[in-house]
Amino acid sequence: METYDLSHPIRSGMPVYPGNPPVEIARTASIEPDGYRTAQIRLDSHTGTHVDAPAHMRADGPTLDEFPPEAFRFSAAVVDCRPLSPRSQIMPQRVANTLSEINIDTIDMVILQTGWDTHWGTDQYFDHPFLAPETAAWLAERNLHLGIDALNIDPTPTENASENEQTGYPVHHTLFAADRLVVENLRGLAQLPAQCTLHAYPLAIEDADGSPVRAIATTDSV
Repeated sequence: METYDLSHPIRSGMPVYPGNPPVEIARTASIEPDGYRTAQIRLDSHTGTHVDAPAHMRADGPTLDEFPPEAFRFSAAVVDCRPLSPRSQIMPQRVANTLSEINIDTIDMVILQTGWDTHWGTDQYFDHPFLAPETAAWLAERNLHLGIDALNIDPTPTENASENEQTGYPVHHTLFAADRLVVENLRGLAQLPAQCTLHAYPLAIEDADGSPVRAIATTDSV
């Protein structure tokens, strides 16, 4: 079995969604003089590589702890959407064309490879591509969860947003209405084959709308 780590390390000052509190990791004890080492970690529930529950944007949506553990083990197909321009839309035909080459009944997640993980830590990371609302509807109709190597599946507001760009969170709302899970801020998708198993288990937080995950992809070795 081949194993791939698709997670961004959590560290102080790492990129976060605009307006979210910064990540702070502070030493609370040291081997000298305390005899042990501990740290206090302060972060938002949607920090780094993380999973969104429908409760993130649906008042009546299920929280992460309402899903069984096996719900976070996904049979995924990777859709290479590259090359993409900043703030461009990912249309349903792009996804459908790739998935036409596989048996869609064998998967429950689509992972969109935008290549935007290469901009992690730069201002351009916030001007990522995003899904068209029609693409979200296409996925929801087929009961597919979603993963992406970008900050957001909807556009993130920046000074580079265009006047005719979609606003708000229509992609999130469409997927959450279908009780779909969303994994954002993946990285390293170029190393993956066309299909894999994605393990994205959240922390066991009660009533959680989201949680950082250690996203690991596995494939059967040849």
